[in-house]
Amino acid sequence: MIDSSSDRLSTHAIRYGRDAWLVEFATEADDESFASAAMIRRQLEQNPPPHLREAIFAYTRVLLEFEPEQCPPLAPEFFLTERQNDSARIKIIDVCYDGEDLQRVARHRGLTVDEVIEKHSAALYRVHFLGFAPGFPYLSGLPACLHTPRLDSPRTRIAAGSVGIGGGQTGIYPLPTAGGWNIIGRISVPLFDPSAPLDSCTLLQAGDELKFRAVPSFS
Repeated sequence: MIDSSSDRLSTHAIRYGRDAWLVEFATEADDESFASAAMIRRQLEQNPPPHLREAIFAYTRVLLEFEPEQCPPLAPEFFLTERQNDSARIKIIDVCYDGEDLQRVARHRGLTVDEVIEKHSAALYRVHFLGFAPGFPYLSGLPACLHTPRLDSPRTRIAAGSVGIGGGQTGIYPLPTAGGWNIIGRISVPLFDPSAPLDSCTLLQAGDELKFRAVPSFS
């Protein structure tokens, strides 16, 4: 929600428990919401409010957690800034489309398996944020013709590297974990390295653009 009539970024904030503010900066995930998130992220990095412990981003909201008993009585304000002109980092990741739910997605959308693979690998995706598990990328850009509801019953274990579709989103599981997304393929490169420095422990970062390249197998 970018307010062109003011130098303030239009937001809506509610208290979230005793020590946090939940700030909504958009109503839907799109390029404008990503631009607003980027503005807020830069301001928090350059001039964080006192006693801020952590900022946790989602597509249209950010949770600001403060030290115990140090939450400000009013939510922080954010301001319009120039959009960064830096080119997004475009990543190409090979995918072997052999997931156990590939047929389910094809049936749900009335497509062939080959059409699902073609459409999924033809799209350009953007990493809006990382969450759920370390290095898990929430990607916008999934074609509407591939939107598929999550599984009725989540699996107790999904293998690391699994590529999934959940509703209107696609993502990649960086670690073995439970999950309810439709698994359509797998990658071979690690998304998360716990031994690496904090600023380089994940393969993908918010703002990266991503293309999937279909491969028959991994040697």
